[in-house]
Amino acid sequence: MKEQKNLEFKESVTNTFLKTVSAFANYGTGRIKFGIRDNGDIVGISDPEKTCLDIENRINDSINPVPQYTLSINEKNSVITLEVEEGLNKPYLYKSKAYRRNDTATIEVDRLDLTRLILEGQSSSFEELPSKMEDLHFTDLEKKLKSVLHLETFSKDTLKTLELLDNRDNINIAGELLADKNSFSGTDIVRFGDSISIMLDREIHEHESVLLQYDEAVNMYRKYYQYDEIKSITRETVSLIPEDAFREAVANALVHRAWDISSDIKIGMYPEKIEIISPGGLPKGVTEEEYLRGGISVLRNRILGNIFFRLNLIERFGTGIRRINEAYHDSEKKPVFDISENSIRISLPVVNTDNIPNTLTEDENKIYRLLKGYSMASSEIAERAAFGKTKTVKILKKLVEDGYVRSNGNGRGRKYSVDLY
Repeated sequence: MKEQKNLEFKESVTNTFLKTVSAFANYGTGRIKFGIRDNGDIVGISDPEKTCLDIENRINDSINPVPQYTLSINEKNSVITLEVEEGLNKPYLYKSKAYRRNDTATIEVDRLDLTRLILEGQSSSFEELPSKMEDLHFTDLEKKLKSVLHLETFSKDTLKTLELLDNRDNINIAGELLADKNSFSGTDIVRFGDSISIMLDREIHEHESVLLQYDEAVNMYRKYYQYDEIKSITRETVSLIPEDAFREAVANALVHRAWDISSDIKIGMYPEKIEIISPGGLPKGVTEEEYLRGGISVLRNRILGNIFFRLNLIERFGTGIRRINEAYHDSEKKPVFDISENSIRISLPVVNTDNIPNTLTEDENKIYRLLKGYSMASSEIAERAAFGKTKTVKILKKLVEDGYVRSNGNGRGRKYSVDLY
């Protein structure tokens, strides 16, 4: 048994465990086991019943507000288990400070995370805060509403209906983001040449409506990834990357990003792919598996998401990832999703219309064929391909990076697949 993000060991009771109580109450239910050394050796507690009372008193006297928790004693080894539940009345403070878990360590939260905890405890969000800007105008929003929803008039009542204006006539952050001019970061779009040191074109859209940012990103995509082809007497538009996939990826980046982070959405346009990097990881309550599978929608920015839904720019019920995958249904190369704590990267490869990839080496193609329609661990792939483990892992890494193969899971549970989505 080892320490984990939601499991901590304490050989004895000292006040340091109270920081972890704060962390679990703020960010997710966890357990602290007393009577176990850091290396997992069980030593037990000499008087567990008296120690439980001591733990209870320390929590009640030191954590504000007091979280929900339970204490239990293992009669066989005298180990005490303290289980702390994630609470609703955040932030939970120890000595006026809030804490979170960083892998197996407990650290103090920064100002940004503390603000988020306060808003969460108030059942509010960043986009609902009042804007500090005055004299905001909504030309882009008005045009979209009249064009898509056939809105006849645009007024304060419209803004209230869209939840962009409160009863005191204050525009909120969501409203500011939709205004013609705002105080926020935006999108940085770069078209690269044969290397990242060669920038052929660049557009930075900051402090302007997110609706305009969306349109400008689509325009630049069409400029470099679409062309007209004349067939017989008709003219057809050919897309090197499915437009539906690009639109979904950009809209999701704008709606789901963390706007309290001062950073642009990065859109890198390469000869072989487009990469979209959005600040902020997954919304709270969504796992990586749920995100990739689709069908679940937890909006970090509910108001902004509702506007995009009304304008037919996103689907409300979390189908964006599925729609991106469906756009690549007939392509050998598939989108790549890279999720970290602070960002989400979506890589959209140029479509390969051949039935079999023609850019793979003989060894790469052998593994690709083995995986087509199956899901296997690297050890099984190495055995079937008659390759060494190191060589197999190296090939798999490249196939994943190039979008031919998908990787799911972590550690020994990681499996690789082709055409399963």
